[in-house]
Amino acid sequence: MEMPTPDQNILNRKADIVARLQGILPIGCVIHAPEETHAYECDALTAYRCPPLAVVLPETTEQVAAVLKLCHQQGLPVVPRGAGTSLAGGSMPTADAIVLGTAKLNDVLETDYDNRFIRVQSGRTNLSVTGAVEENGFFYAPDPSSQLACAIAGNIAMNSGGAHCLKYGVTTNNLLGVRIVTIEGEILDIGGAFMDAAGLDLLGLICGSEGQLGVVTEATLRILPQPEGARPVLIGFDDSEVAGACVSDVIKAGILPVAIEFMDRLCIEVTENFAGAGYPDCNALLIVEVEGSDAEIDAQLARISEIAERYNPVEIRASRSAEESAKIWLGRKSAFGAVGQINDYICLDGTIPVSQLPLVLRRINELSAEYGLQVGNVFHAGDGNMHPLVLFDANKPGDLEKCEAMGAEILKLCVSVGGCLTGEHGVGVEKRELMSHQYAPDDLDLQMSVKDVFDPSWLLNPAKVFPLSASASRRASEAAQ
Repeated sequence: MEMPTPDQNILNRKADIVARLQGILPIGCVIHAPEETHAYECDALTAYRCPPLAVVLPETTEQVAAVLKLCHQQGLPVVPRGAGTSLAGGSMPTADAIVLGTAKLNDVLETDYDNRFIRVQSGRTNLSVTGAVEENGFFYAPDPSSQLACAIAGNIAMNSGGAHCLKYGVTTNNLLGVRIVTIEGEILDIGGAFMDAAGLDLLGLICGSEGQLGVVTEATLRILPQPEGARPVLIGFDDSEVAGACVSDVIKAGILPVAIEFMDRLCIEVTENFAGAGYPDCNALLIVEVEGSDAEIDAQLARISEIAERYNPVEIRASRSAEESAKIWLGRKSAFGAVGQINDYICLDGTIPVSQLPLVLRRINELSAEYGLQVGNVFHAGDGNMHPLVLFDANKPGDLEKCEAMGAEILKLCVSVGGCLTGEHGVGVEKRELMSHQYAPDDLDLQMSVKDVFDPSWLLNPAKVFPLSASASRRASEAAQ
């Protein structure tokens, strides 16, 4: 993977830069020793690594503003970082970059149950947002598989979703407002505690912008009353394409489960060994969860089971207790970690129309045979957000490159059937060079023009999102300043 050459002048000024950063931040908030910056050399896309020049961990919005103002004055690239769980290299630094981590920005600032919102600092973990309100009968809906660790800052940057996004939407559908700091150090409040703030929809622009436009330090999030009840059903099939067709028919029937999750045999087996969730012996598994009163749940599950019966399922098994439900979801939430026990892998997240699931699953199997690489499929089937796990051996020369080539073919396939390159992981560095397969040159130029407005020096999250050839003139202009 090609990355721009780091600015040697910045590298030569490291001692002076560190001293300046230490002058505006509390003791212990600047990390610069090589043995310590290695902890920030990559995110969850571990195939690519580069230790940064230094890492800063500010504690307030004002400190973030002071850091960004200094970096702007000194021409220092800045890489915003949440919890480092990005699977697309979204927070991978360059050697001359300052990583700005949000880990110490983790307080709850305001909770309003009457108006159903919570305001938090952006370094707070996803799951702990629900933890702050669940005793009062509320929850925060987006639930990425990494929700125990991932930060709201990263969720906003990548517009993260999760298993329950089918019913409740992704981050953008649950984000009411942000406090964001520009590269010049200006603090802006966008949106607020209520829907439809006046003016341009800049909030929709910020969510999913991957740290290209500013650093989010606070977020106002929608919280929802906990449902009366919820229960999943396991449905096993002999064939992945048949399972995909069943998903399509459930959606066509007008049923809106809170989640429809898919796992193939590879993921079922490794997850069962890892979590002991009691999954059936089958080639494809659906986890379909519905919410409501007991009567509503029973009626919905009966309709779903009736549809599934048309496809000769191996087994249909509805949860009968909260403990069984938790065990079912433990298996699904453990899938990525479980697969990591058997091999290295790259996790993709192209999105497709649900009606195309059978075709895309068949083509992925064909690509697996063509490239000689195993693929584990586990994904949010209800909204077509694919998560193929392409397995490779990092110690085998050429295996990573072969894995990347196969991954690119899968993502191009998603675009060709009417989908897109990413559903929630973001573009980062992983899909950067594939953006031209989804967008025409004029489209990319328009997107880059938006970045020009917010970050005219192109210092924020360098070498991400846009193909290097498309952004070369802008980055060259920045380097010349």
